[in-house]
Amino acid sequence: MKQKEILLFGATGQIGRNLIRKLSKNNYKIIAVTRNIHRAGYILKTQANPGYLELVELKNFKINKIDELFKRSSICINLIGILYEKKKDDFKLIHSDLPAMLSRKAKEFQLDKFIHLSALGIEKAQDSKYALSKLEGEKRIRENFKKSIILKPSIVYSVDDKFTTKFMSLLSILPLMPLYFEGKTKFSPIHVLDLVDIINNILDSKQDNLILECIGPEVITFREIMQKLLNSINKKRILLPLPYPIAIVTAKLLQLLPNPLLTEDQLRLLKHDNCKSENYKNNFDFGYISKRKFESEINKYSYNWRTGGQFANQEILRK
Repeated sequence: MKQKEILLFGATGQIGRNLIRKLSKNNYKIIAVTRNIHRAGYILKTQANPGYLELVELKNFKINKIDELFKRSSICINLIGILYEKKKDDFKLIHSDLPAMLSRKAKEFQLDKFIHLSALGIEKAQDSKYALSKLEGEKRIRENFKKSIILKPSIVYSVDDKFTTKFMSLLSILPLMPLYFEGKTKFSPIHVLDLVDIINNILDSKQDNLILECIGPEVITFREIMQKLLNSINKKRILLPLPYPIAIVTAKLLQLLPNPLLTEDQLRLLKHDNCKSENYKNNFDFGYISKRKFESEINKYSYNWRTGGQFANQEILRK
């Protein structure tokens, strides 16, 4: 079978690493773009079958180099995204300008598909720079390349994420956990392997010119997520709702950290539910069923945050 070459941006994140494993098993050759080939190489090279992964270092997006990569590819996948800005206009550069440039190149070199990862639940967050930059990126992509597929996942979680693992770390040491907006914001967490399966199915389908919401099998509130994490690590903590004025003050302080636990922009996003809408179709509409449930999956790796680690689970000791 002839190999299909996929140009992948954002390969080093949890989605990228799992996607490389999946695609290489299915006879796709991946050209993974990274800013630091030495730092990323030792991780990425273990994810693919021999001969199916090529690493390309690209610190600056030079047009000539980009053109060479697009000439060799039939599909481009962009997974690049950030949760907070380190410099002014980072959101615009990464969420709007970069996807716009990649989608223009996809049209110029007549790629079969351009798949872009956006975010769920951002349409109503008009006071969030993150949301506005994502929406602007979606708009420019659709204008540039009609065959584009935009995926809008809810929270993506796994043992390699920066969501469940961060909160389990905090819950394991803090006596209380603040709840913003009373913890009532709704989410449809999707496991990274379910999202990767959706992407793989889309590659094998004739679908294009599509915006697809990617959701897990459940709708759970932020409070319920915190409680499930606490149950999983066998801890009891106070879940304390914070009034909005106090929440703003805490966000202002937390965003000063080198790796912010919370920013004002993220706080504004938390006002809005992060589950399926009536705006677009979702993965279930196409038969791409995400089956992995949140509580069952986090229990597979939460022992790292329990007292005693893996030995705290007596069932493990019996096996």
